[in-house]
Amino acid sequence: MSSLQAAQSLETPPKPRWNSDDGFSSTSWEPLRRPVERWPHQFDFLVATLSFSLTLAMWGGVETGSVAGAGALLLAFVGNFALLWRRSHPLQVHALLLVASVITQITPETKGLFALSFSLYSLGRYTADDRASLIGMLVALAYVSIDLLVLGSPEAGNVIAASLVMLLWYAGRRLRFRGEYLRILEERAMYLERERSVEAERAVAKERTRIARELHDIVAHQVSLMTVQAGAARTVATTDPEAATRAMAAVEKAGRQALTEMRHLLDVLRPGRLEKELGPQPGVEDLPRLVDEVRETGLSITLHRGGSSTELPRRVDLAVYRIVQESLTNVMKHAGSDPQVDIHIEISRESVALTVSDDGQGSSAPAGIGHGITGMRERAELLGGSLQARSGPNGGFLIRAVLPVGDSRS
Repeated sequence: MSSLQAAQSLETPPKPRWNSDDGFSSTSWEPLRRPVERWPHQFDFLVATLSFSLTLAMWGGVETGSVAGAGALLLAFVGNFALLWRRSHPLQVHALLLVASVITQITPETKGLFALSFSLYSLGRYTADDRASLIGMLVALAYVSIDLLVLGSPEAGNVIAASLVMLLWYAGRRLRFRGEYLRILEERAMYLERERSVEAERAVAKERTRIARELHDIVAHQVSLMTVQAGAARTVATTDPEAATRAMAAVEKAGRQALTEMRHLLDVLRPGRLEKELGPQPGVEDLPRLVDEVRETGLSITLHRGGSSTELPRRVDLAVYRIVQESLTNVMKHAGSDPQVDIHIEISRESVALTVSDDGQGSSAPAGIGHGITGMRERAELLGGSLQARSGPNGGFLIRAVLPVGDSRS
């Protein structure tokens, strides 16, 4: 699979649906969760009003004419409606309710505040400090235990009532932990989604570079052959029609080969094509044919090859062919008339050493022209190798590449 196809196969992970402020995440709670999320302050006002009403119902009746009764009623109002800040300041609201509950418990006509049950849940649900949350619960547990089990009677109902302190706090704490866990999952899913997107963009950019390099190697070489042969045919058309005909035949052959290679490249890009339907990529064994084609343009070329190419990885095999092909293209473009080209290839178990040199007129790749040398260097570096392009010791130009074999086997 090409890197472009791999990029297209990347799927975006689904985003988890996680908790609201009060911990509802299941779709079964959807009718209740939406109003709470949309109007949290109104919901807290209803909770405070309900808690104040239940406190008054629990007290039964208060003599508001006395100072103690009026003070207890004021404490009940302040304590219960402090729940409006239970989300933003859970620890402070819980401390206020504990103090108010103790004071109202001392008054003979009152029996504590019902809001303490809501503050215990909010203490567990919204307090980030684990230690402070635990201490607040233990203080409330001590207060309720003294009231019900020490000052009262240790009956089963009182024991259960005291246990509700821990249960309410624990329920809120569990929902907080679950909300944090789901938040982390959502952040991780978003992170993975961003990473997949970046990786897909990298794969697409890498594939575009590879396609551009392949097209450059195919088109530049074949078009250079066709240009040289067509120029030769035009030169000798009047004096040697037979030679002109052979030159035009070479132009036709080069054009057909360019079309074949471009068709092969486009077939690779089409999804759903089986590998067995595609022709093989050229390699070291195809270099003699390439050299013969270029010789028809009048270049004098010698090819020296040592070692066996049968065990070469496909990527290395193709890279050797393309580097030689691009080097010969540069010679035809820039080396002048009648240059001598020497190609040396040494294949070992560890690497392939490739040298292409000519004795033409100066550099075969002037600065700022074309992408041939850049493409050859990219091919070598992608395989973990290196490529040098410089002037030859005796004039002309020299390309030397070393491609590792062991790390590129496929």
